Amino acid sequence: MRKIYSIALNTFREAVRDRILYLLLVFSLLMIICSRVISLLTIGSEEKIVKDIGLSAINIFSVLIAVFVGVGLVFKEIEKKTIYTIVSKPIERYQFIVGKYLGLTATILINMIIMTAVFYVVMVIQGYSDFNLGKAIILTFFEILVVTAVAVLFSSFSTPILSSVFTVSIYIVGHLSWSFLLLRNYMKGASGRALCTFLYYIFPNLEYFNVRGDVVNKIAIEGGYIFFAAAYGIGWSLILIIIASIIFQNRNFN
Repeated sequence: MRKIYSIALNTFREAVRDRILYLLLVFSLLMIICSRVISLLTIGSEEKIVKDIGLSAINIFSVLIAVFVGVGLVFKEIEKKTIYTIVSKPIERYQFIVGKYLGLTATILINMIIMTAVFYVVMVIQGYSDFNLGKAIILTFFEILVVTAVAVLFSSFSTPILSSVFTVSIYIVGHLSWSFLLLRNYMKGASGRALCTFLYYIFPNLEYFNVRGDVVNKIAIEGGYIFFAAAYGIGWSLILIIIASIIFQNRNFN
């Protein structure tokens, strides 16, 4: 655990020095702060628009941080030749992957806390108060756990550009996975229905974490749903990190 902690801490320090991290954080904070102005220019309930923009900003920019920082985690080590020093030390390769993942997760968590704090300050200043929004933010974090694991998985064997494309593609498909079940109902052949079912289960269902619309419209979210969604996110993250560790373990750096 000490080795994983050391790698995670080093990854966290490197991530917080990454300029793109601060750029994304600044943009997200500006969007949250300007949500009031945006709400005045759109039709609908100002309170709902402010909440929706704030929650969406936290989600989108957390995903962007996971993608743009996560896809370069392993590649940077290879590019700087530091990977050869790391793999020559008495450290298991899976510990390296897990440490990188936890370090980036900690970085994203800190950024989400900052964005959430600013969001609630903006809400209080505007006279809105709804702590039920915290449920959507919590589920967003578990969604980011999965997206970060996807980014780390692709970074273990691919270049940053391809990893970014793959990760964003998985993110999009994950939010549209319900369409596979819809398509299955229109399939006449057994093979087609089986393929749709396979595609539905082979990708993480990221829409499972999306309750922003419900909390904005003050629809109750049961505690049991949050628990199972959290377990679902942790389960997928573990699976993806295990796969990434296996791939990295068998990668040849000679």
